[in-house]
Amino acid sequence: MNKHLTRLFAASVFSCAALTTAYAAYPDKTVSVVVPWAPGGSTDILARMLSENLTKTLGQTFVVENKPGASGNIGSNTVAKAKPDGYTLLVGSMSTHAMNGALFSKMPFHPVDDFTPIALIALVTNTMVTNAAVPAKTVPDLIAYAKANPGKLNYASAGVGSTNHISAAMFEKAAGITMNHVPYKGGAPAVLDTVSGQTQVLFSAGTQTLPHVKTGKLNLVAVTEDKRAELLPNTPTVAETLPGYEMVVWYGVFGPKNLPADITAKLNAEINKTLAQAAVIEKMRGIGVEVVQSTPEGFSKTLKADTDRYTKLIKELNISAE
Repeated sequence: MNKHLTRLFAASVFSCAALTTAYAAYPDKTVSVVVPWAPGGSTDILARMLSENLTKTLGQTFVVENKPGASGNIGSNTVAKAKPDGYTLLVGSMSTHAMNGALFSKMPFHPVDDFTPIALIALVTNTMVTNAAVPAKTVPDLIAYAKANPGKLNYASAGVGSTNHISAAMFEKAAGITMNHVPYKGGAPAVLDTVSGQTQVLFSAGTQTLPHVKTGKLNLVAVTEDKRAELLPNTPTVAETLPGYEMVVWYGVFGPKNLPADITAKLNAEINKTLAQAAVIEKMRGIGVEVVQSTPEGFSKTLKADTDRYTKLIKELNISAE
């Protein structure tokens, strides 16, 4: 080997060794965990719980930063443009990463290609509820009621293109009915107006609806997943009446694209340890969230499959968030 190649080889070995040492020391400073929505929601609660545990197990502070706006695109874009060193992470959802690319004609980032999936962390029990005054208490009865009373049912959503909106639009198409869409600026007012009776139907996370079901102000009609929810085993799925109907709402942790594999693996392992804790499982169950564990590869497959599914579905439903 000539002297030039020897120097290059030695330099590359030193460089690789230095990188390995750097990655092994990760993290050695504060880590920013971006939540692309306002404080107080399910995503924010989950992100703070994770950050608190990662701070304890990894010895550095993990700080949640809320960056809401543009259906989650503002906060997500912050992470997409960040340096891929593990110090800027995102707690995102299937809406930001599997749906927004189809809902917006111009995106500031690519929801799949500009991120490194680290860990799928939770499934939200997604419910179908009605105002207590609606006489239909089951999916078949609600379909029959809608057909017998065309134009009478109004459904609320957190905005055009939200999971609430898409869930209801899917239901309309599968059931062969028409309801009136009433979009709000966020989930809270959509829930409150369904409770008050201004709107009659809502598809939303159990974190927002179940407290009102307990007080009798909302009827719990069904869940939207492909199987009965672990937290609500006696509640039927929409698919038991309308085969093929499915809306699964998940949350996950992402880094920017090209995040080093060993940092990804380290974060995945620590996140899975946190999610295996009995106290964490119980706390999440209390707000209608089922924790899950995954590998980065498994999460990537889920992301790509859901992106393909919802891109096609949103086009068929002719929904745009613009």
